[in-house]
Amino acid sequence: MLFHTHSISSHLNSKARVWLQCTSSISSLKVVWRKDRKLDEAIENEKQWRLSARVVKEVLNEPGQVIPLRCLEKRRERMRLPVKVKTFLVSSSKPRLQQFLEEEKRIKIENEQLIVAKLCKLLMMAKDKVVSADKLVHVKREFGFSNDFMVSLVPKYPEYFRLVGCPGEGKSFLELVSWKPEFAKSAIEERAEEESNLTGIRVRPSFNVKLPPGFFLRKEMREWIRDWMELPYVSPYGDASNLDQASREMEKRTVGVFHELLSLSLFKRIPVPILGKFSEEYRFSNAFASVFTRHSGIFYVSLKGGIKTAMLREAYRGSELIDRDPLLKINDKFVALLAKGHRERAEQLRLQREIVQKDMEMMALRNSGQGCDACGGEMQKIEDLDS
Repeated sequence: MLFHTHSISSHLNSKARVWLQCTSSISSLKVVWRKDRKLDEAIENEKQWRLSARVVKEVLNEPGQVIPLRCLEKRRERMRLPVKVKTFLVSSSKPRLQQFLEEEKRIKIENEQLIVAKLCKLLMMAKDKVVSADKLVHVKREFGFSNDFMVSLVPKYPEYFRLVGCPGEGKSFLELVSWKPEFAKSAIEERAEEESNLTGIRVRPSFNVKLPPGFFLRKEMREWIRDWMELPYVSPYGDASNLDQASREMEKRTVGVFHELLSLSLFKRIPVPILGKFSEEYRFSNAFASVFTRHSGIFYVSLKGGIKTAMLREAYRGSELIDRDPLLKINDKFVALLAKGHRERAEQLRLQREIVQKDMEMMALRNSGQGCDACGGEMQKIEDLDS
């Protein structure tokens, strides 16, 4: 009996030593952050669209979709606009905006099943298959959900979703009604399956590691990543309740969840603080953000705009998004709308400048030899056009 007790004690001590070594090996691994200009550029390229979208949505949310310019100007700081509001409004007439809203509605209807699948997947990865409704509303833009998806979409699919409580009160939750096996495949598993069908050889699901040029990893980090990559892939849709939070397997699962979340997002990137809001649902550790730098060949953390944004490296070629989400057609339409408005506004200003210039020339001829005090008024007109 004493021998048996001693054996159990030795076994437990051995497991504890392994656990401590594993914890130490993961938490002590440090990778220096390195700027990736191309991926930063991808975020910068959409800055104009994001700023314009803030102003347009502010107007559209008003009763009658009308708001005095002076009132909108007072909200500039809240909307984080660096220039005057009218700079963003001159390019978007109300009829055009109404046309865009109709187009947006059509694209959302066409892709409704894609949106339903995304929502199901977000719930299927979560602990107990439940996610705070308010948190899901908070990330609606990241995944391409409509503003009112909780009332316009969720009730249409009672076989998929159950809403408990009222969104906005802080105690509402969206539950998965039944497990959907067809949605329980991650982007990585789907890719491996496609490659297997194409080659006729079984391909093991694995992460794509793509380190940027000039990126250097210390020897111990390279060895750790090599050994970690050899571990079996842990599906984000699998049961993780038996995994130790500090184990390498749990790290594999966490990376898989982040990879899947970013794959489901419109731009294959999500601000880190937003991901942090789902720590409880997806079992992220308190130090979850270090995963992105520790696996720099899979993820990149951009600091553009003073916000840490996690990006999926494999989703980009340089600064261009490779696989565009079908819902991005909405953004493309909006960008085209703004571009058309800016071109028309620029042409209008050019014609007005030409008219003022001709008036100045004629006035100069009339007043030659008598001074040109009246020219000052015409110069002021040009300056007013440019402001």
